Amino acid sequence: MDAQVSGMTMMAWRVRRPGPIADAPLRRVSTALPRPQQSELLVAVRACGVCRTDLHVVEGDLPVHRPGVTPGHEVVGEVVEVGAEAGDDFAVGDRVGVAWLRHTCGSCRYCRRGDENLCPQSRYTGWDDDGGYAEFVTVPAAFAHHLPAGYSDSELAPLLCAGIIGYRSLLRADLPPGGRLGIYGFGGSAHITAQVALARGAEVHVMTRGSRARELALELGAASAQGATDPPPVPLDSAILFAPVGDLVPVVCQALDAGGTCAIAGIHLSDVPPLNYQRHLFRERQIRSVTSNTRADAREFLAFAAEHHIEVTTPEYALGEADRALGDLAAGRIAGAAVLLA
Repeated sequence: MDAQVSGMTMMAWRVRRPGPIADAPLRRVSTALPRPQQSELLVAVRACGVCRTDLHVVEGDLPVHRPGVTPGHEVVGEVVEVGAEAGDDFAVGDRVGVAWLRHTCGSCRYCRRGDENLCPQSRYTGWDDDGGYAEFVTVPAAFAHHLPAGYSDSELAPLLCAGIIGYRSLLRADLPPGGRLGIYGFGGSAHITAQVALARGAEVHVMTRGSRARELALELGAASAQGATDPPPVPLDSAILFAPVGDLVPVVCQALDAGGTCAIAGIHLSDVPPLNYQRHLFRERQIRSVTSNTRADAREFLAFAAEHHIEVTTPEYALGEADRALGDLAAGRIAGAAVLLA
């Protein structure tokens, strides 16, 4: 492959200057193909999910880690080159997944105890290193994922972040068997997580602003669907806040039953207003954040997806329409999880 890619170029999107998506912070460029390090794979991108975290990177809600970064961290592709020290888990021609987490140190106290998602030296695809809004991407082989059969590239892409982080959020929400789960916001991650919860016997109630999203929730089996600030019809054992709206935290907490848990799924959240102890926290209600995921989370979720087919709603865009896809995401025009196709 070395001789084939020498001097070749590819199309990629780069964050020109973080700012509102309406101000065109992304630019489309022609650039040299990335070269994999000895422990990495070079992957030809077939599909890349459009995640709200990409929007946070592009608009500057998250601090710049790499100027001019290429976003995208829900990548399905084909291995086209294997580094000399990348091991034998992947071969040229394999279908492979590239997700958000791409490096941890492996030696800090968090990594040693199994919490690599908290590693201070963690690095992320599409934030610290270039991601999948491009024709090719590299990934450390140790952080690449084998993918379940029975899904198209477009269906698989959202599973690599929306699915994985939703799965970890569900774990953090500590939902009891057969419990009542509230989901606030119903985009890419939420519509996958709802299906996991339903398959495990939960009763799911959805609170979200979009009428199409509410329709989708009911189509997937939710017991109820109402506005984002409306109370659910029953007290909730657990809730997951997917919408990056801090004003909803008191709303969620007030909907919890005694002993209930609110898990906040996003990497970014607007400011949370003051909480009233009696209304929002007393009777052992609690709030938990969610920080990235571990590779073990990813393996468990992808194994679940292999056994329980997940219906992934994927509005599709060409790779050259990444800016339009992010604009539609920002405006709330996407139901499900959008995907860029190379």
